[in-house]
Amino acid sequence: MRALFVAGIAALGPNAGTGARAAEQRVEPGESLQALVDAARPGDTIRLAAGRHAGPVRVDRTIALVGEAGAVLAGTGVGSVLTIAADDVRVEGIEITGSGRDLPAMDSAVLVTRQAKRALVRGNRLVGNLFGVYLHGAAGSMVEGNEIVGRSDLRLSEAGNGVSIWNAPGAQVIGNTIRGGRDGIFVKTSRDNVFAGNTFTQLRFAIHYMYTHDSRIVGNRSRGNHVGWAIMYSDRLEIRDNVSDDDRDHGLLLNSTNRSEIVGNVVRNGREKCVFVYNATRNDLRDNWFEGCPIGIHFTAGSDGNTMTGNAFVANRVQVKYVGTRFIDWAHDGRGNYWSDNPAFDLDGDGIADRPYRPNDVMDEVLWTLPAAKALLNSPAVQMVRWAQARFPALYPGGVFDSAPLMRPPRVPPPTSLPAPSSRPAFPRSSPGGKRG
Repeated sequence: MRALFVAGIAALGPNAGTGARAAEQRVEPGESLQALVDAARPGDTIRLAAGRHAGPVRVDRTIALVGEAGAVLAGTGVGSVLTIAADDVRVEGIEITGSGRDLPAMDSAVLVTRQAKRALVRGNRLVGNLFGVYLHGAAGSMVEGNEIVGRSDLRLSEAGNGVSIWNAPGAQVIGNTIRGGRDGIFVKTSRDNVFAGNTFTQLRFAIHYMYTHDSRIVGNRSRGNHVGWAIMYSDRLEIRDNVSDDDRDHGLLLNSTNRSEIVGNVVRNGREKCVFVYNATRNDLRDNWFEGCPIGIHFTAGSDGNTMTGNAFVANRVQVKYVGTRFIDWAHDGRGNYWSDNPAFDLDGDGIADRPYRPNDVMDEVLWTLPAAKALLNSPAVQMVRWAQARFPALYPGGVFDSAPLMRPPRVPPPTSLPAPSSRPAFPRSSPGGKRG
């Protein structure tokens, strides 16, 4: 009988037999929030009444901090406003402001330390902090449905990120609106992460990926940033159904990204390159839409073994810039890509153009190598080279061709629903050495 009693108590949890139950307490502005946190039992909820509450606060037990409408947690301008150092803490419905500006110290609105797992930071408004949320080794945590507004009074090199993640396997960032600061989401040395349904404006990189594997980037929107999706030194990613509109340098950057699926994304109206692929191998780029950029896609630095099929290249000034000497066929299993400048015929009606498409010729290669040669673009000599090349295909240099170009794009993406570019401050043009801030 004693064994059965002990087993029953264990099943009820650590507070069973003591008369303790999870409680909810309300704290008014002017009362000590830290004292109430220190006295709380695991499972308690602390509700912040409307008004301004003084931080910083450190949470070292499993509780919930929930704000009523108008509740503000304000730091002193030094350190992090809210530090979480326990598992399964929930922070919801609070405006948090007033962090310090020490980058090495990770000063944040919400700093989740490596002692904490499965934190939930949901439905908050984080305004004017160095970092919005920093998951520093906090595995399994979720940042969901927050509005994060970074500091606009700092240079990019001094600013923090909306959400920073370091070594937090299983962390998810879902449905947030992030603007201002350095990067929207910056992740380094992690795995099994999900970033989905977020919106990014007025940033350097919307999402900045470094040394992070086996993860998903799905359904995010970027507009008016320097770069939409900057994916570096990462493998086995799913990058699907994201939209980049009017991003300054690149919509999508793949740098040493390997064995990944890049499917159904849209990049429109970039001011430099829709896509830049650098030393990236064995990726599947399929059914994406690249439109209205000076360069549709730039392939260079040994990028090899990539599958390109079903993509639409629409109204880019230069559809493809390929730096290499080999011939590469961008068709797979008899299905190529759509090229808006391809004056093709389809006499048998199978949806595939009757002739291969070649986006570049000898003169393109000369112009990339010697930009000053653009002054001769309309000269009789250039026209003669292109005439001869069209009649003697052996004169073509190595490069990209599409043996089965599509007559129609596979789909037409919906129009953008984000604010117009005029609603954000213009980024000044800078020299190549200065673009990264």
